[in-house]
Amino acid sequence: MKLVSLFFLFAIILIASVAASANSAHGKTSAKDTIIKLDSVRDRKLLKLKKPVKGAKNSNGAGYSTAKQDTTPKGSGLKSIIKATAEDSSYTDRVNKLSYLFGNAKVVYEDFELNAEYIRIDEKNHLIFARGILDPKKRYGPGRPISKSKDEKPVKSDSLMFNYDTKKGKIWNPATEQDGNYISGGLAKVLPHDEVAYRNVIFSTCALPFPDTHFGIVITKGIGQKNRIISGPAYLEVEGVPLPFAIPFGFFPKPNTRTSGVILPTFGEDQRLGFYLRNLGYYVGINDNIDVTFMTSLYSKGSYEISANSRYLKRYKYGGNLTLSYGSHNYGLVGDPARKDFNITWSHSQDPNAHPGTTFSASVNAGTSSYYQNSPGQNNYNLEALTQNNLRSSINYGKTWPGTPFNLNVSLGHSQDLTKKTVTLELPTFSFNMATISPFDPKDRIGEQKWYQKINIGYSLVGTNKINSVPESELFTKNTLSKRLQNGFQHTIPVSLNINAFKYFQFSTGGNYVERWYFQSIRKSFDRGSISGSLTPITDTIPGFARAGEYSLNAGVSTKIYSTIQFKKSTLTAIRTTTTPQISFSYRPDFGDPSYGYYRTAVSTASVPYPYTSQRYSIFEQSVYGGPSSGKQAGIGFSLDNTIEAKLKPKSTDTSGIARKVPILQGLSLSTFYNFAADSLKLSNISVSGHTSVLNQKVNINFSGTFDPYSTLIRDSITNGNVQNYIRRINRLSIRDGKFPLLQNFNLSMSASLNPSTFRPKQQQNANGTLAAMNPDQVQRLALINSDPSAYVDFNVPWNLSINYSFNYQNNIINSNVSNTVMLSGDVSITQKWKVQYNTTYDVRAGKLSSATSFAIYRDLHCWDLSIQWLPFGYYKSYNVTLKVKASILQDLKLSKRNDYTNNQSFQ
Repeated sequence: MKLVSLFFLFAIILIASVAASANSAHGKTSAKDTIIKLDSVRDRKLLKLKKPVKGAKNSNGAGYSTAKQDTTPKGSGLKSIIKATAEDSSYTDRVNKLSYLFGNAKVVYEDFELNAEYIRIDEKNHLIFARGILDPKKRYGPGRPISKSKDEKPVKSDSLMFNYDTKKGKIWNPATEQDGNYISGGLAKVLPHDEVAYRNVIFSTCALPFPDTHFGIVITKGIGQKNRIISGPAYLEVEGVPLPFAIPFGFFPKPNTRTSGVILPTFGEDQRLGFYLRNLGYYVGINDNIDVTFMTSLYSKGSYEISANSRYLKRYKYGGNLTLSYGSHNYGLVGDPARKDFNITWSHSQDPNAHPGTTFSASVNAGTSSYYQNSPGQNNYNLEALTQNNLRSSINYGKTWPGTPFNLNVSLGHSQDLTKKTVTLELPTFSFNMATISPFDPKDRIGEQKWYQKINIGYSLVGTNKINSVPESELFTKNTLSKRLQNGFQHTIPVSLNINAFKYFQFSTGGNYVERWYFQSIRKSFDRGSISGSLTPITDTIPGFARAGEYSLNAGVSTKIYSTIQFKKSTLTAIRTTTTPQISFSYRPDFGDPSYGYYRTAVSTASVPYPYTSQRYSIFEQSVYGGPSSGKQAGIGFSLDNTIEAKLKPKSTDTSGIARKVPILQGLSLSTFYNFAADSLKLSNISVSGHTSVLNQKVNINFSGTFDPYSTLIRDSITNGNVQNYIRRINRLSIRDGKFPLLQNFNLSMSASLNPSTFRPKQQQNANGTLAAMNPDQVQRLALINSDPSAYVDFNVPWNLSINYSFNYQNNIINSNVSNTVMLSGDVSITQKWKVQYNTTYDVRAGKLSSATSFAIYRDLHCWDLSIQWLPFGYYKSYNVTLKVKASILQDLKLSKRNDYTNNQSFQ
């Protein structure tokens, strides 16, 4: 056992320090570093030399008559320099062969270290004794013996005595840790053959040593070997109170590597599924880089759930997590078919330094639309998972070529609408991009750029194979890939030129060309004899190459206008406004013209007494990148952006004397467009948006709105005997009638995330926060958080508060709609060990809380976590009380009491 070999080495080190100080006179010497060099003649017994070395001299220069000249130490003699220190003093008794080290005594030999307040070495009886400062109240106080060997974790004890000759010893109140297991308290007796006998020690995952250990298994008698502890009678103890849970004998493995084993299940009853045996599993530790956990849940009414979770990590290379889940549930009557569900989740990340220039990542969450609702137990009744409406997945690969403007990205995508039960797949999508370059600007240019050298050109190519909004039941049918797979390519070439004109103006112009390639297009037609308005046209997919090209031209000019208002004899010294007006011109031809061939018209056959019907359509309207839009555009756009900030005098405590700048309005934008080519309604809607921050950037405010500049008329119509209203815009500006433009919609949102650090920010420290710099304990905790993010509760932050306010207004004259909600979430520490979390949404207009309101109470029990999850009302009302061990290796050691949403009929 590592503990035995460690103490034996300490014995040899300390004996050598005694032998080195044997030449000194009997008395007390001041503490200092002592470099011990062994004499091949005087120390021949220590070095196990059978005969003195011929012609050798001792340290005083006296010669020895010897025949052998071999100076190499034999057997287990020490071969390295030993460094021994004591901050107080050292004392040597040559008569009784006793040596003493006082005050933070330290001995270093190669990569081994020993620290203790007091060390005594009895060379005559071959004994070593070390202890800390005596404290009548706490037995042994500071200065407890601490030993460390290379990469091994330190070992502490109240005191120890070791016989370096027989290799036996005693350790009082040892405290050591190995892979999350802690042994402390009692008495340990060191035996030969790497064994240790224990008496009344506590085997626990609690890091606090005896007597502060919160819980553990008290081993009254036991033998510890390299990879296991074999015990006699043992019992469970919590907070120092023995519990009536005991075993006559036990076996506690202490493996140096991961070990496979059974995961004990939980028992209970579900009102709809019956009695259950949940989360029975088996853990397989394949090696230090990968493991697999198999789990299953069985229900008395025939339902079951199975899953396999694999974690893998290649340090400095990559890491990830893969979970495969399947469930069969019978929520109906006996004999009804079971509901089959599956789910796949995969997350993968690559270390950026593993392959410079390339990246690979994955985030996959796919399965049947009813998986989360039918298998709530597999997700620990997570409300967010139960109420989600979409699943998304992506697998991405990226490649950049150093020294060139080119880069490549390839991805596989998945999007699933759980409400509509439709799936969209991208198999795959790629993009090849060239960063903008200046082809007319030579690399060896000297002097300023000429105007033509400022021309920039870029290029982008994207392509995809896509299955769009396929019903979930048809996803794996044979016709899905052959009939519904869409593909295409899109080339984009932007050209731009930006120059300064007349010193205060920025002029920009350019164009954009887009070319699309498809391998199919559509045609529409009506059946013979179709009645106008009663039938929709038939759409046929026509295979074959089809291309669509479009272009647009633009030009614009902008400037900045500054204005300042000064104030005297006031804390407010000035208000500064920055206005950025911009006028732009854009042109795009009408690609709906029949000469381009992008648009066609489907016409039905005329029949008496019904007239014909027609519909104009784009042959690319169902393509992955669409097609050119119809309608000519040639007009002028106008936008105006404003920022307002105030300047305040420095505070009296500010010694820098620099004025403070406080933003009042960080952005207020107004924009519209006038299309000269349109036959009517040439002015587009007026858009207004803005954002700012208040309370020293702690509260963010965003707002936006749209105004209709044209007048609107309300008309009546009769449908199925009922009078209905409809609106019609007319080509007349409302301002001509003395009316302000109609506000069609308005949105206002405010958000704030507050905690003590928001008001008293702490200086950040450069802690090299990378995975490579983490210690094993940090890596273990991070793995736990990644597998269960809800398991992490930060007690170092006394309170957190997140506020999100949202106001939405919609108006089309006939009807208006208003929503007004406040979302609150956060936590507060009642005491240093108690924390309450909350999450709710309040509908101000309706005057009620959302049914998704939830509360959580956490109690830090050091080695244990107590958590209470409560949803007080709504369909998912439930509660869950869990007491579990913090140690990641014992995550399945927990007690829980649950009343989930499936038992709402009996909810109390």
